[in-house]
Amino acid sequence: MYERLEGIESRLKELEKNLSDPDVIKDQERYRKYAREHADLEKIVTVFREYKQVLDDLKESKSLLSDPDTEIKDLAKEEVNRLTKRLEELENSLKILLLPRDPHDEKNILLEIRAGTGGEEASLFAADLFKMYARYAELQGWKVEVLSRNTTDVGGFKEIIALISGKGAYSRLKYESGVHRVQRVPTTESQGRIHTSAVTVAILPEAEEVDVHIDPNDIKVDVFRSSGPGGQSVNTTDSAVRITHLPTGLVVTCQDEKSQHKNKAKAMKVLRARLYDRMAREQNTKISEARKNQVGSGDRSERIRTYNFPQGRVTDHRIGLTLYKLEDVMQGNIGEIVDALITHYQAEAIQTEESEAKDAA
Repeated sequence: MYERLEGIESRLKELEKNLSDPDVIKDQERYRKYAREHADLEKIVTVFREYKQVLDDLKESKSLLSDPDTEIKDLAKEEVNRLTKRLEELENSLKILLLPRDPHDEKNILLEIRAGTGGEEASLFAADLFKMYARYAELQGWKVEVLSRNTTDVGGFKEIIALISGKGAYSRLKYESGVHRVQRVPTTESQGRIHTSAVTVAILPEAEEVDVHIDPNDIKVDVFRSSGPGGQSVNTTDSAVRITHLPTGLVVTCQDEKSQHKNKAKAMKVLRARLYDRMAREQNTKISEARKNQVGSGDRSERIRTYNFPQGRVTDHRIGLTLYKLEDVMQGNIGEIVDALITHYQAEAIQTEESEAKDAA
């Protein structure tokens, strides 16, 4: 790892030299490319330089442990303990910084929430989950735009799709995909019995046109009149749009806007994201089969979290985390869960990298 970090430090120095070269400054495309690489490497090198400094300080403090002066020896012992702890922290930070970057981490996301088993209660919980994510997005300074929704008579959602735009949206929420289970007494339950319902959440990276090319000949576009809950007519023009991607059979419907053009644009956005996600999952499956070592399947069929209202408890089953602050979580304060998941999967990735390095050695 040390040799690799020294190589990165040398590359940063080379980039600094290039960025001050008049020929590079004139060529804006080259300049931007070098500037992006410099910004990425600078984070690693800053930590590496502190790591080297702490290493030198530790060596110096250890040399004082044999000093005849007991006061100096005691101070050195304290300093050795402090520096050893700091060195471990920096080493762990460097391992995380050296992990292969998820190319989607800086992308915006499409959040898809669908009611599963549990009828009306599942649709109401789908609405609660959407509010939770929307509030979390607001706390992060992100923007939320609803692309499509299918409401029920009681104010729930059979399905809702929203675009969440903002720095780090995918990197923070990518582990939310899966089945979310709720245990609570529905408002319609007269005998106070607890019901269990399920809602499926999918987090898809937003796909630009450059990421996924859709041949106009591969899609079938149908237009129809929008309808609200219970089939009531929303407007009298054929503004709702249904797009079918013929090669895959994927179907996307959007009817939120009064304009057919806007509904089609939103439907295409959803279709692109679903096709992009499909391609990525197929690629990951091939890689996993080749390596025969898959870290976390990310399978959306697996139950990932339970929200138990009578106990005020939320449990993430993947990492065994239980918090007794359900009301707070439902208000969008999910940062503690998100951070714990990121830490868990980073630790797994480091473990995989280290075992692969041992196998290769």
